[in-house]
Amino acid sequence: MWICAAAIALTGVLASSSQARHTRHVRHARVRRAASPREFGCPILPEEDPLNQEIANAPVNPNSASYVASIGLTAHLHPDFGTEASYGIPYTVVGEHQPEVPIKFTLYKSESDPGPYPVPANAPIEGGGARGRGDKHVLVVQEGTCKLYEMYKARRKGEGWVADSGAVFNLRSDALRPEGWTSADAAGLPIFPLLVRYPEAHAGAIDHALRVTVPESQRGYIHPATHFASSSENPNLPPMGLRLRLKASYSLAGFTGESLVILQALKRYGLIVADNGSPWFISGAPNPGWNDENLEQIKRVPGSEFEAVESGPILHG
Repeated sequence: MWICAAAIALTGVLASSSQARHTRHVRHARVRRAASPREFGCPILPEEDPLNQEIANAPVNPNSASYVASIGLTAHLHPDFGTEASYGIPYTVVGEHQPEVPIKFTLYKSESDPGPYPVPANAPIEGGGARGRGDKHVLVVQEGTCKLYEMYKARRKGEGWVADSGAVFNLRSDALRPEGWTSADAAGLPIFPLLVRYPEAHAGAIDHALRVTVPESQRGYIHPATHFASSSENPNLPPMGLRLRLKASYSLAGFTGESLVILQALKRYGLIVADNGSPWFISGAPNPGWNDENLEQIKRVPGSEFEAVESGPILHG
């Protein structure tokens, strides 16, 4: 659950995009770059974006043990996606000339990018629609412009949509959202680039960090996150944007297929804390191509086999 923005609003001057890029480059100086993932003729964020950086050799965070224990040492990884269309976070791809429609934002209007957005009337809603489960995210990738449009708690209204919050990301840019701003996600991060997506898993490699939820978080965030979703001052709870890595010592013998590809990615790129929710739930997009039986293998991995890594200072506002 999100904490109302008014109750936890950050103060201070908004960081410029150039400052944000400088912070990213300094923070990841010791982390090897990876090639930028590409889909639909677009880079899925630039090569230098933190979400596309390998963290296999990043130093362990001094508070790693406490963070991991708070998430759950005996809780196991859970693939929060599969073949079922209403299970996972769906997305739709539209053309450059998709008509734009009005968007009305409610709860987080002041931290949302105003419409109109090119969202088709039949865009899939997370959870299967207005009466479904989940955060009712709507994600739209636009070919040609390489823009990403994301909404939280979205529902159709008239010719357009109503949502609690929304954000627009340029997939060619590594610019952060303004300090203290949410997005369609609690951490102020884009969702689509962090999803486990069937085409790349089926192709044999995932070259980016993956989105994960944690039961409790602290009142703080680490870039590229820009927003916290808690009032807790407990320093042993993970901040939004914390990076978590599957330990190099954890054997992947016996894992096969798509599960093996996902776990290999967790050793190289890891997880990033993006929202409060169930422990160790990895977000992915539904697809009829997934092998649900194979994905069950992921549930063997306990939280104790993860460690938090250093990726920057915690900002508290």
